[in-house]
Amino acid sequence: MDLIAPDTSATPTARPAPLDLVVISSSNRAGRFGPVVADWFLQHARDREDFEVRLLDLGDHTLSTALTPKPEPAVSESLATVSPMLAQAEAFVVVTPEYNHSYPASIKSLIDWHFTEWRAKPVGFVSYGGISGGLRAVEHLRQVFAEMHAVAIRDTVSFPYAHGQFGADGRHKDPEACDGAARSMLDQLAWWGLAVRDAKSVRPYTG
Repeated sequence: MDLIAPDTSATPTARPAPLDLVVISSSNRAGRFGPVVADWFLQHARDREDFEVRLLDLGDHTLSTALTPKPEPAVSESLATVSPMLAQAEAFVVVTPEYNHSYPASIKSLIDWHFTEWRAKPVGFVSYGGISGGLRAVEHLRQVFAEMHAVAIRDTVSFPYAHGQFGADGRHKDPEACDGAARSMLDQLAWWGLAVRDAKSVRPYTG
C-alpha cells in the first residue's frame, strides 16, 4: 500500500484585526500628574500591532455626578462624544491616581453614566500615587467593573511616588521594570480582548 506523505507546508494564519483600545486618563484635578503617566503608557500601547489606541481624557469632558435623563448641555455634549467611543471599544485601560485611598470621582461618573458599554470587555489598570502606587484605587475599581460585567486584568502597572520616577521630559528614569509590567498587562489585555471578540462572534453576551 502506498503511503501518502502528510502535507507539511505551513498555512499562514491571518493576523487578527487590532483591538480597539480606549485609554482613559481619569484625573481632572488642577495641576494633575495624570497626563505624564498616560502619555508614557500610550507610547507603549501604540508601539504594538494588536491595538488601535485612542485616548479619553476626562479632563476634557464634563460629566456630572448628578445622573439624570435630561442632563445639562455641557454634559450632553460630552456624552455625545464619550458614549460612542466607549461603545465601540473592545478593551479599556484606566489610568488612575489614588485620592484618599480610592479612585477619583471623575472615573466613577464616567462609569455610572454608562452600562452596556462596559459589558463583556477587558479592563486593565495603570495607577500612580504615594506609597501604595495607587493600588488601593485599582482594588476598588475592580469591584465596580465586576458589577458592570467587565473583566479586570490581573496584572497592573503601578507607580509609587510617581512624581519622582519621571524626568522633566516625561520619560521614566529607570524603565526596565515598568516597561515589563506594561508589556505583561497588555499581553493579558490582548488575550482577553481577542477571546471575548471570538466568543461574541459565536454567542452574544446576555448577562
